[in-house]
Amino acid sequence: MQTVAELAQSPFGSGTELSPLQMVCRAIAVFIAALVLMRASGRRSFGQHTAFDICVTVLLGAVLSRAVAGASPFWPTLAAGAAIALLHRLLAFVCVRAPALEAWLAGKPVEIVRDGVADERAMHAALVSLEDLRKEMRKHAGHDDLARLKRAMLERDGSVSIAADR
Repeated sequence: MQTVAELAQSPFGSGTELSPLQMVCRAIAVFIAALVLMRASGRRSFGQHTAFDICVTVLLGAVLSRAVAGASPFWPTLAAGAAIALLHRLLAFVCVRAPALEAWLAGKPVEIVRDGVADERAMHAALVSLEDLRKEMRKHAGHDDLARLKRAMLERDGSVSIAADR
């Protein structure tokens, strides 16, 4: 058990044997750091929900949790989190200027219905069943009559967008 003097010298502690106060200090610091890193990585990482963007969310959570728990050294772990956030921002910046890279990293939308006809090959490749499509139609178009559908796209984030009825 650490003394009050030791805690005052080291509010974040080191290693995995942390006092409750040190865990609280780490949690507060990591929360603030996570907010800063999320803002640094840009809105995209938490709004687009593409594999490219979700990767940052998962990695950032995994890395920063190690700083709270003391499983990794505190400051190097925050630095690793910053590297992930900045790499995401850099790649997003490059993707804006290089559409081919963006298509590779974030994917491209896939047309699964055109003029009331489902593209079974595209749906099969995207792992979208006819029932999945009908569910999205009921949610967005208010019906599940494929013949009345003009267009449906499987978006990069996995959602289905429905065009106006024919």
